[in-house]
Amino acid sequence: MLVETVVLCLVAFFAGFIDAIVGGGGLLQTPAIMIVLPQYPVATLLGTTKIPSISGTAFAAWRYSRQVTIDWKLLPYVALLAFGGAFLGAFCVSMIDNRIIKPVIFFVLLIVAAYTYFNKSFGQPREISHSRKTQLALGLLFGFAIGFYDGLIGPGAGTFLILVFIALMGYDFIHASASAKLVNLATNLASIAYFASTGHILYEFALPMAACNMTGAFFGTRLALLRGNAFIRIFFLCVVFATLLRFAWDIWAASH
Repeated sequence: MLVETVVLCLVAFFAGFIDAIVGGGGLLQTPAIMIVLPQYPVATLLGTTKIPSISGTAFAAWRYSRQVTIDWKLLPYVALLAFGGAFLGAFCVSMIDNRIIKPVIFFVLLIVAAYTYFNKSFGQPREISHSRKTQLALGLLFGFAIGFYDGLIGPGAGTFLILVFIALMGYDFIHASASAKLVNLATNLASIAYFASTGHILYEFALPMAACNMTGAFFGTRLALLRGNAFIRIFFLCVVFATLLRFAWDIWAASH
């Protein structure tokens, strides 16, 4: 158990680091826990990762909120719908087989990698003018959809939120990251509420992972605020492609 805990804590540190900058820490953390602890049900592994995820996300949200202006007239409603979507997704995950979820995560990774690679201006500010009603409608729609995805599968939810805030709301990288963290808090809280109530959290792994995830988030937010997007984009792509290769191997091995 000690070796598994150490490995997962190291992964949680880098997941917190990545997630604080561009989201997607679960792209590293979720496959890792499935590989290290294959004897547990998928619902239990996903539930366990929510504790470190919410810890790092909460810390990153706090750090960003001190530097970035938050749209408090929009985000609480988005977070509320995301909470409902995540709770519903968490309820559904316990009924889905491991062999179905892994290929889904693999294709999600492919989509995220392709989008990030081909969109060279990812995270740069864009001028998009929407009315408050349109912003609210888009926020509610994608908040619920990504919340459901976060509760059901998880990896990449923060990145998808950032993509929505940038592509549809016209936010710059820092504002999108800060906003995504606050919505992610709601989705993680909903997932934890469900997984904890159904006994799907391994606290002996989740708590030390949480401490490491927060430490990674500290360094990640610091780097994001100092260095900007160019370096992070390259770093993120490397991690996503590495995770893709690992997951492809996992799926291939399971089918032979």
